[in-house]
Amino acid sequence: MAELTTDVRVSPLAHLEERMRAAAVTGDRGAALTERPFLTMVNLRVDPASEAADRMGQTLGAPLPSRCGETTGSGPLTVFWLGPDEWLVLSRAEPSAVTAELNEALGDAPGSVVDVSANRTALELSGPAARQVLEKGCPLDLHPRAFAPGQAVSTTVGPVAVLLWQVDDTPTYRLFPRSSFADHLARWLIDAMSEYQGPAVP
Repeated sequence: MAELTTDVRVSPLAHLEERMRAAAVTGDRGAALTERPFLTMVNLRVDPASEAADRMGQTLGAPLPSRCGETTGSGPLTVFWLGPDEWLVLSRAEPSAVTAELNEALGDAPGSVVDVSANRTALELSGPAARQVLEKGCPLDLHPRAFAPGQAVSTTVGPVAVLLWQVDDTPTYRLFPRSSFADHLARWLIDAMSEYQGPAVP
């Protein structure tokens, strides 16, 4: 008889789910915060000028981004630039399948393919006031003239280091903190959202 398996994972922010839901603000000054846990994340290291990098791009269905802030993607898969020879692959496929395909593409070339899915979680902040919430503690210029949908950079929000990705022009942002810092970041964002529950100060 086949054994039944049950997913017993607990996300880093499961204990704050209700609090994040209660902190949501609607209307013209709206903002909502949710966790998007258990995404597959694979770290790649390879010479960007190598044939192995080209093979990895073909395997992913998208070339590896070539500069800071750039992302590439194919369907539900997104590739983030982390450094001159380092990338993060975000996917909903099984980590073992993604790493196996990329290791095959890497072959004997110098480099690495590492499943880092447990290293980070994802927070999604969206709504008309989302940019203003982030601007309370992010040193980046997040104005649309400087930061647009599809861009992602390593930065800080409050005191926490994150990979920050703007998904669309709602705006919707995905923040990827280390799992051990996710609680601190979520509480910081909840506090930053609280002023938008009241009327704007003239």
